[in-house]
Amino acid sequence: MKKIAFLALALLPAAAFLVGAQSTKKGFEWVTRQSDDPLLPGVNPLKVTGNVISAGSSTVFPLSERMVERFQDEGYKGNITVDSIGSGGGFERFCVAGETDIANASRAIKASEADSAKKIGREPLEFRIGTDALGVVVNKSNTFITNATKDELKLIFSTAKKWSDVNPKWPAQDILRFIPGTDSGTFDYFVEFAFGAGKKEAILAAANLQLSEDDNVLVQGVEGSPYAIGFFGFAYYQENKGILNALSVNGVAPNAETVNNATYPLARPLFMYTTTKIMREKPQVAAYIAYYLTYVNEEIRNVGYFLAEAAALKQSKQAWLEAMKGAY
Repeated sequence: MKKIAFLALALLPAAAFLVGAQSTKKGFEWVTRQSDDPLLPGVNPLKVTGNVISAGSSTVFPLSERMVERFQDEGYKGNITVDSIGSGGGFERFCVAGETDIANASRAIKASEADSAKKIGREPLEFRIGTDALGVVVNKSNTFITNATKDELKLIFSTAKKWSDVNPKWPAQDILRFIPGTDSGTFDYFVEFAFGAGKKEAILAAANLQLSEDDNVLVQGVEGSPYAIGFFGFAYYQENKGILNALSVNGVAPNAETVNNATYPLARPLFMYTTTKIMREKPQVAAYIAYYLTYVNEEIRNVGYFLAEAAALKQSKQAWLEAMKGAY
């Protein structure tokens, strides 16, 4: 499990967007009229107080890490914890234990998870924050496979023991598999693509299989052998493309164009979840999410992901406005 807590240690000069009248309601002093976003109010990080607890997707982790760093660089004084425990683990803490303010996810919340949240008085509120492409990767020295069809991936990650079992032109060497743990939204997404929703038995029964919620462990595993293969969020491939190759899937390579036009089969949305009640009772959570939605498109490509569709991001901002109507 990756975990990072951010604490602002130095206050930098406020940026130009902080200028403007602020809310006088207690807890919402951070709201300022002047904003860099046409829909959302401006957020003055210098005026945000209180802590935020988030947990979930290892895929969303590096993006949230970057957004928190920017938030604190502009003066936020509180503490934001981001735990990387997988989407399922994040929903468990948010929907069942009620321990977190925000669930980060690389898949949409399941009906059963939403029902669990309602049982503890939480009505999940969804914010689309970006788009990821799941990367299927092999060792840099692997030259025998550059593309895989859906049917080939199904065999590679289940019943095939050797590469030659999938294609007789490939080496008669054992397939070494490195995949995310079962709490990961990445695991769920790949299983649904290759086998069908909930049909995880085949992949879990595969030989030479290592699971980890830590994507860096998976990177190291694939790096260790020319006969290894794995999958994880595209940002981790971007960070390690010097030692890994990303496969095309059904003849389509993962890149900004193929992800945005939905021709790459393993493109997927990224989310944050909270509740209206949490945002109203903890204004720092509302501030953090508003700030995130305002500036995410300025940071997301640097992290290695892709912009959310304009309509989806606008819908997230409108959901924030509806939840906070009259609060500040």
